Formats: sequence, structure tokens, C-alpha cells
Amino acid sequence: MQCQVAPGLPRFSIVGLPDKAVSESRERVQAALSAMGLSLPPKRITISLSPADLPKDGSHYDLPIALALFAAMGVTDAEQLRDWIAVGELSLDGRVVASPGVLIAALHASTVEAGLICPAQQGSEAKWASGVPVLAPRGLVSLLAHLKGSQVLSDPVRGTIEESAPVTDLKQVKGQETSKRALEIAAAGGNEPARIMPSRHPSRTHTGRSAGGFDGAIRRRTARFGQDQPRTPIPRAAPFGQYGGVNGRW
Repeated sequence: MQCQVAPGLPRFSIVGLPDKAVSESRERVQAALSAMGLSLPPKRITISLSPADLPKDGSHYDLPIALALFAAMGVTDAEQLRDWIAVGELSLDGRVVASPGVLIAALHASTVEAGLICPAQQGSEAKWASGVPVLAPRGLVSLLAHLKGSQVLSDPVRGTIEESAPVTDLKQVKGQETSKRALEIAAAGGNEPARIMPSRHPSRTHTGRSAGGFDGAIRRRTARFGQDQPRTPIPRAAPFGQYGGVNGRW
């Protein structure tokens, strides 16, 4: 990641195929700096995410963008940041909040022999990558104080593995191989299974979902389904089109 502060009309741009979450990082970083009592220089600020031909997505770019901006502004030493990999989302008040991908970043940091800067809530997770120095600040103020030497952040403690509570599993279902195969394919593809059931009228059918029993166990296993909502074959179709009514008569 590179940051350039150059003369010109005030502008803060991020290049390198950022998605919507990365583009909105400009607002979060600017708000976090304002909460710290800092302001962006009235110049042309460009953040370059390399490699430029690969799409970038996620809010975990907030912290590295802020650190690159601090280095370009002279708030911290740029050479000092070369030995660190940063991952984390910023809140509007300057806190570093949890974001996905910290453990993967820690494993990558161990391969390139670099340290990791991550949110305080995920410091114990990052310590699972052995041999990686980890900084887990709660906010930008404490992180800058540590980098300047006026404050020392404590080393996070490696977390413990908690046993997960037992859940209903498809292995408990005897037989029904065809139905279980269909549910496994739907879960693997990220699709939502729907149970086809007859309606009160023998010539009409509709789709619906049960909140309990086997259907509920499948939804809990795939951990993809929220509140139980009725499902229609064509959401925007009129009732006559869904149930086969003709000329307003049922």
C-alpha cells in the first residue's frame, strides 16, 4: 500500500480496484482522524492498493490506509511500518474494531517474518500463528503512542479453544439418501432449500417452510437462514397468477 500527499486541489482518492466498502474507508478514516484532533492536509491525497489489477474488498483496509496516511503526513515513521502488516476496521471515534481475516493475516505475516497489527478483540486469535509479534490496540491513539515510544502495548495472550455446543446433524438421519444429497448440494451452493407441499385445493400447490422439525434442523446446520418467511414461486406475481385463478374467480 502506498500513500501520496501532493500539491493540488483537496481530494482523497483510493485506486487499485476498491469495492464499495474500501471506497467508504475514506469517510471512516477521515472521521477517525477528526476524533483524534487531526485533520487531512488540504492537498491531493492518493492511496494506491497494489497489485492494481486485483479487486480489493472488505473494511479491514481501514487501519492500513490510516497508517499509510499517518506516514505520508509525518505523524509516524514510515520505515518503522515496513516491518508490520495491519488489518482492522475503524469506527468513527477512532477505535479499531474487529474484522474478518485476522488469523489468515497472521499466518501470512509469519511466512514473511513481519509483525501484525490487529484489533484488540482479535489479538488472542492472531497469537495462534507462532512466532509472530502482535500489536492489538483498542484505538489509533494507543497505537500511535506505542509507535512513538510514549506507551507500550501489552502482548496479547493466546486464546483457548472452546468446545462448541452439540447441534443437530444430518448424520443422525437414517436413510433418506436422496433427500440428504439434495440438501447437501443446496448447502454447498449457498442455495436455500424450499419444501414443496400441496395446498388445500388439490389443483394448486405452493411452497412453504416449516420452523421446526427436520427443516429447522437443516437451516440451523447451514447457518444461512434467518427468520421464517413465506416463499412464493414468483414474488411479484399476482395471487391469481400464483394460484391459477381465472377472471377474478377462484
